[in-house]
Amino acid sequence: MAEPDTEVAEVPLYLRVAAVLRDDLAHRRISPGTRLPSERSLSQRYHVNRQTVRSALQLLRDERLVVTDRRGTFAAAAGTEPEPAAPALTARRPNFPGGPRVSEALVRASLTWEPPPTPLTSRLLLAPGEPTLVHRHVVLGPQGTALQRAVSWFSRPAVTEIPQLARYRRGKDGHHQPDLRLLYHWMHQAGLRITHRESVGVPSGPDAPYDASGGAARLVVHRVVSDQHGHALEITDIDFSAQSAAWTYEFSA
Repeated sequence: MAEPDTEVAEVPLYLRVAAVLRDDLAHRRISPGTRLPSERSLSQRYHVNRQTVRSALQLLRDERLVVTDRRGTFAAAAGTEPEPAAPALTARRPNFPGGPRVSEALVRASLTWEPPPTPLTSRLLLAPGEPTLVHRHVVLGPQGTALQRAVSWFSRPAVTEIPQLARYRRGKDGHHQPDLRLLYHWMHQAGLRITHRESVGVPSGPDAPYDASGGAARLVVHRVVSDQHGHALEITDIDFSAQSAAWTYEFSA
């Protein structure tokens, strides 16, 4: 059976603006310590609105390429790297398993519209039997063995309040190879203050998942991402081979 065509999503405008500014910073066309043009000037230069510019600058701040104070936004000064965080605590958001990170041939991802498991219905603020957006992501090894599987269910508020997710609601067919790696940035962009809660464990008993290639145990991660009101936005279950992969836990400070 032929593989489905890969869906190519249009690159958001703010990522394009960030890419141009990042290149200017990398090649010292904007020198360290130099003040960047105002939001209005940048919006006119790149023919975008000011919110797009703000999102691009926020991304560069997250990457610590620029800093902002009451005087404006400046290119980060050379040799002034911030103090490293303690190894177990980093001020970065966890990664959503939303797009290819290895060879395209080794990744399978899809988006469907279907009811979640009954125990999750109320947590996702859905009515019994009500469908929602479901994301599945599988990383395959060279022999076709699943190294990592992830399935995410999105709540009604998530699909309603995050435009980049809402656009998938219009589609009736599965979306192949969707790239949701910017999901948590989209949440921030939508004005959502998010909290991540993750549980990591090793299942036991006859139903415990094992790597069929070598019998290695698999770790399982249960993630719940909630907004500032305590409402679940996303619930994700991930399992991966403890022998062939590692899990790095990060959270938003």
